[in-house]
Amino acid sequence: MPEIVPDKEIINAAHLRIAPYVHRTGIVTSAFLNTLTNAELFFKPENLQKIGAFKARGGVNAILSLTEGQLKNGVATHSSGNHAQAIAYAAAMVRAKAYIVMPENSPKVKIEAVLGYGAEVTFCINTPEEREQAVGKIIEQTGAEFIHPFNDYRVIAGQATAAKELIEDCGMKLDSIIAPVGGGGLLSGTALAARYFSPDTKVYAGEPEGAADAVLSFRSDKIEKAPFVKTIADGLLTHLGSKTFPIIKKGVEDILLVTDEDIIQAMRYLWERMKLVVEPSGAVALAAVLKNRALFDGKKVGIVITGGNVDLGRLPF
Repeated sequence: MPEIVPDKEIINAAHLRIAPYVHRTGIVTSAFLNTLTNAELFFKPENLQKIGAFKARGGVNAILSLTEGQLKNGVATHSSGNHAQAIAYAAAMVRAKAYIVMPENSPKVKIEAVLGYGAEVTFCINTPEEREQAVGKIIEQTGAEFIHPFNDYRVIAGQATAAKELIEDCGMKLDSIIAPVGGGGLLSGTALAARYFSPDTKVYAGEPEGAADAVLSFRSDKIEKAPFVKTIADGLLTHLGSKTFPIIKKGVEDILLVTDEDIIQAMRYLWERMKLVVEPSGAVALAAVLKNRALFDGKKVGIVITGGNVDLGRLPF
């Protein structure tokens, strides 16, 4: 696995590599939300991406970066859902076996999608330790190539292409870009994209109060675990990685906490006002902007909507 932090050349190469297999999602806006925030908001709707989430970008880039020898025994990963779908989708694309470890409480819609791509799913208790232990056993048994959900430079380079497109397609210089943070694959990719393609643009993150490890890590200058984990944003429950954290520390302005109530309100606005099917994790960035209106007042702000894989029978409103 390459151990080079993605630079401009690597991100451009990743973008070209994945282009035939992912959507270049457009830019959407809302006059209502612009008025509400007194800002110009430019949304990157990755809920409309292949597999319903930005994770397709990193998963496809990682799979297409593997040699035939690395693919011969299949690929393995652990994920609460969206990275699992990305790896299952990309593996099917190159006719490789995919072994996926998923938490037993993963949303049904995500489990069904992973199975639909032909992956073999193993369930575990929803802790990072249980996930890693389960996938370790599979790799030992099968010899599959492991693709980490976020702590992998191939994945980070793929995720960087979302912000790269946002910068290129919005038609004006952005003052800020904000993305949610879980393990930090998207956020570190966003920070790198801003550095290389719009260096004056500040990068922020939104994080649930019920999974507040990244903000603690950001402030203590070392990777921390969340003091407690309880949030509706099921896609953001993991902690930062050794590869994502240094990039985030260097390239992110601040990490903004939001409550589940904030997330649900943002979700409601996206569903009702913009007619976008967005999962809780996908609404976290907007929730952070709504909660910190003074910070973004009068600014041009790019917002990454990360995914739309939500169980319709379990909506919070």
